[in-house]
Amino acid sequence: MSYQMQPQGRNMNYQGNDMNKEQTLMWQQNSYMGDSGIHSGATTQAPSLTGKEDDLESDQLMFDLDQGFTQGFTQEQVDEMNQQLSQTRSQRVRAAMFPETLEEGMEIPATQLDQAQPTAVQRLSEPSQMLKHAVVNLINYQDDADLATRAIPELIKLLNDEDQVVVSQAAMMVHQLSKKEASRHAIMNSPQMVAALVRAISNSNDLETTKGAVGTLHNLSHHRQGLLAIFKSGGIPALVKLLSSPVESVLFYAITTLHNLLLHQEGSKMAVRLAGGLQKMVALLQRNNVKFLAIVTDCLQILAYGNQESKLIILASQGPVELVRIMRSYDYEKLLWTTSRVLKVLSVCSSNKPAIVEAGGMQALAMHLGHPSQRLVQNCLWTLRNLSDAGTKVDGLEGLLQSLVQLLASTDLNVVTCAAGILSNLTCNNQRNKVTVCQVGGVDALVRTIVTAGDREEITEPAVCALRHLTSRHVESEMAQNAV
Repeated sequence: MSYQMQPQGRNMNYQGNDMNKEQTLMWQQNSYMGDSGIHSGATTQAPSLTGKEDDLESDQLMFDLDQGFTQGFTQEQVDEMNQQLSQTRSQRVRAAMFPETLEEGMEIPATQLDQAQPTAVQRLSEPSQMLKHAVVNLINYQDDADLATRAIPELIKLLNDEDQVVVSQAAMMVHQLSKKEASRHAIMNSPQMVAALVRAISNSNDLETTKGAVGTLHNLSHHRQGLLAIFKSGGIPALVKLLSSPVESVLFYAITTLHNLLLHQEGSKMAVRLAGGLQKMVALLQRNNVKFLAIVTDCLQILAYGNQESKLIILASQGPVELVRIMRSYDYEKLLWTTSRVLKVLSVCSSNKPAIVEAGGMQALAMHLGHPSQRLVQNCLWTLRNLSDAGTKVDGLEGLLQSLVQLLASTDLNVVTCAAGILSNLTCNNQRNKVTVCQVGGVDALVRTIVTAGDREEITEPAVCALRHLTSRHVESEMAQNAV
């Protein structure tokens, strides 16, 4: 009979030497002693699964799976290491999750065998740290809110004190509190506190008091609730007053707070107008900080849009002259864009239009028609189109006319519409402009524009009108007729 390997002969459950001895005796005493015809069962050993001459009575095969982990250590050493790791498990968890609680110099045994494979404790440490920080932040947030709520009544009293030194110290403390979100909400939830800050701005001549109070209002203005509190407390007249301050930080706080109010708080526009804000903002256009000027010009656009009275106030304050100067003097895209928006709003006003043209506004706007910013180019074109009917007698527009002819080839329909409209107006009863357009290839460009436009009357109408001007009453008219 052939030897058939039975599972119990190599028990993979590692039940020990006694079981193996019993199985070996059974092998020798039972019918397995019969000769297979190839080998004698009495003189041979059962072959191992590995094909080697291993003695079944040895423990070697039974612990093969552990050999890769002992790495030459004795069983006593392995037991000792296991005991050490078991005893230090809580320390390792603590080191991973709460490292700040460990005593300095304490050594924690490492269990990471492969640097590329983090241990289970290491994998848990990051989310546990995130949770811990969230809990700490929540506790701190509540602490900040509680502290501010308890402090506010006392700080209100100090802000109303007759001693200006006390008021100054209180204003600086409130400013520091307003830098944290929780205490900031506590401040804006107290109408008495906001009113006290507004009074401090209005009544104090102390620079530190003003800085602290207006800095606090600036921080509150980033929240709708804060904007409403400032508005209801009469903060706008106080902030407009600060637009005359010679101190840069006070000016910045005041204009940015007013800007936030104009953007998001209903009723602010009228309040700023009534407080004389327009005149003060136009005066600020003479400053040279481009980011500050961008905020000022955006405020002017918000105030002037749809309000004729505001446009006339800007005109009376010499606003068009300053706005044109900015378009000529700076290259900061955001400032150029916000300024062109103000000029666009003013260019539909019959009183402002000639003032902008006289100040050189058409030439200044023409400087930016090749700018990579599409929003700037578009605003310049809209403004030029509005101004062009008042600029038919203006000299020195050769560069503008050439740029307009080139823009007729644009794929943007709004750009083409504006360019055709401006050319139509500027070639009306102006022989010099007619000759210039003909010399720079304007006739061919207009014909191509008409053909391409198809049935878009907003393009074809001004383009045909411009062609009519170019083909009559000037020295190049016959050549233009032949070209058509």
